[in-house]
This record gives sequence, structure tokens and C-alpha cells, in this order.
Amino acid sequence: MNKIRKNDDVIVIAGKDKGKRGTVVRVLEDDKVVVENINMVKRHTRPNPNRGVAGGIIEKEAAIHISNIAHFNPVTKKADRVGVRTLDDGRRVRFYKSTKEVLDR
Repeated sequence: MNKIRKNDDVIVIAGKDKGKRGTVVRVLEDDKVVVENINMVKRHTRPNPNRGVAGGIIEKEAAIHISNIAHFNPVTKKADRVGVRTLDDGRRVRFYKSTKEVLDR
């Protein structure tokens, strides 16, 4: 079970954007995630009239390694570790290690 999923609220714990918060947009298979408004890069694009794409410099999110982000716990207002436990009905859910509160409902 992946501990970080799409739409999770995360905080950057290392790198140039340390301390910034965002929502996970996409999880890539090589232990990288794309977080909205984090790790912004400029991309020079060539115009393509067949696709209707204008040329120029666009700014977009680049992938960041999963080890450089952590879940943001709204109760403690800090980064928190996440564990996995099995409930009585057999479902596996994620929970915050500090408060034991369940993330998945």
C-alpha cells in the first residue's frame, strides 16, 4: 500500500521549496510525485499549429522525490509519519503515527 496518494496534503521537508505545502497531483512509478505549485520549472516550447499550441516559455510543476515530502497533519500543523493498519472489518487504512488518527475513511 502506497503511503502517499493523489490528493494528499503534503509538506516539503527538503530542497529549494522546503516548508511549502501542496496537494499531490500525480504519483509516478519511480518514487516521484508531482505536487501543485512545488518545484516549478520553466519549459521552452516550440509552437505547433497542428495541435494549436502557442510557443513560448511556460512554467509547470516538475516531479519531486517522495523522500523529500511528508504528510501534513492538520491537527498538529506539522509534518507527520504515516503507518498502515488493518481494521476489524479487514480494510487496510493509513493513519498518522503521532495522533493515531485515520487518514482514509
